[in-house]
Amino acid sequence: MRKLRRISLFVVLIAGLMSTFSCNSCQSRREVTPTQSYSKVSPDFNADSAYHFIQTQVDFGPRIPGTAQHESCGDFLVAKLESYGATVFEQRANLTHYDGKNLPMRNIIGSWSPDVEKRILLFAHWDTRPFADEEIDPQRQKQPILGADDAASGVGVLLEIARQLQLQPLSIGVDIIFFDVEDWGQPSFEDDWVPGDWWCMGSQYWSEQPHVTNYKAAYGILLDMVGGNNATFLREGYSLHYAPSVVEKIWSMAARLGYSHYFQPKSGGYITDDHVPVNKLQRAPSANIINLKTDSQTGFAPHWHTLNDDMRQIDRNTLKAVGQTVMEVIYTEK
Repeated sequence: MRKLRRISLFVVLIAGLMSTFSCNSCQSRREVTPTQSYSKVSPDFNADSAYHFIQTQVDFGPRIPGTAQHESCGDFLVAKLESYGATVFEQRANLTHYDGKNLPMRNIIGSWSPDVEKRILLFAHWDTRPFADEEIDPQRQKQPILGADDAASGVGVLLEIARQLQLQPLSIGVDIIFFDVEDWGQPSFEDDWVPGDWWCMGSQYWSEQPHVTNYKAAYGILLDMVGGNNATFLREGYSLHYAPSVVEKIWSMAARLGYSHYFQPKSGGYITDDHVPVNKLQRAPSANIINLKTDSQTGFAPHWHTLNDDMRQIDRNTLKAVGQTVMEVIYTEK
C-alpha cells in the first residue's frame, strides 16, 4: 500500500478526520498594508538577501546526502552561521534507509546565546529530493530536483534572520537548525512499499539525540516551501494539535503586519514534516509555515517534487512576508 503523502480536501473540510501526508515541500507584486495601529519592532527583513542565499544553494546543484554538492553546500551553511556569530554544532551519522542503504546525515545547528535558558527554535531542512516523482514522464521522475522552494527557501529566510541576529542581538537564546535527510522518502513510482518512517530522518535523529542534553525551547517555527509565488500558508493540522498558541502567535502577527493574504485563517491538512518529531518528543511546541493549496491534486504548489522547482518559483514578496513575520514574532519575545 502506498503511503499517503498528499493533502486530502476531505480532511480540510470534515473536522476530526485525520490523514497523514508528507511535505517534501515570475515575481508578483502585492500591496501590503500593515495594521495602522501596530508599530514594528524588528529590523527590516531583506528579501533580496534571502533570495541571494537561495540562489547560492541552488547553484551547488541538488543537495542530495552523500554527494559532493551536498557536502559543499553544508560547508557554506556552517561558514555563514559562524560568520553571523553563532556557536555551530554538527551532527553526523549514517542512517539506514528504506532501500537498506546507508545515508550520511549532517544536521547543522547554529546557537545564539547558548547559555541563556529561554530559547526559540527556528528550523528548516536543507537536503533536496533525489526523485522528481511528481513528474508525468517516467524518465524525468528519476531525476533529482534543484529544490529552490523545497527547501532552499526556508534555509534562505533563516540565513537572513541569522544575519539580523548578529546586527541586532536578542536577550533570549535562538537556535537555528538545518535538518538533513528530510526528503528521501520512498518515491511514488516504486511498487513495493517498505513500511517505516522514511521522511524527516534528520529531525527524528535530533529529537531523540539533541545537540544539548535535555534540550527544550519555549516554542519552535518550521519553514518549509516559503518562497513560492502566490503562496498560501494555511494552519497545518499537527501544528494546531501540538502548538495552537504558536500558530495563533504567528498568524495574528502576520495580520498585524499586513500579510493576512499569505497567512490565511483556514485549516489545512496534516503534514508529516520536521515539526512532527520535534513536537512528539517535546523539544518545543512547534508550528509549520508551509505553502498549502486546496485547489491542487497534491495539496501543494504545482512545482512540488518536479523539475520545475527552480529559481523561477521564488518570489521576493513571499520571502518578505514570511521573514518579517517570523522576525517580528521573535523580536517581540521577552
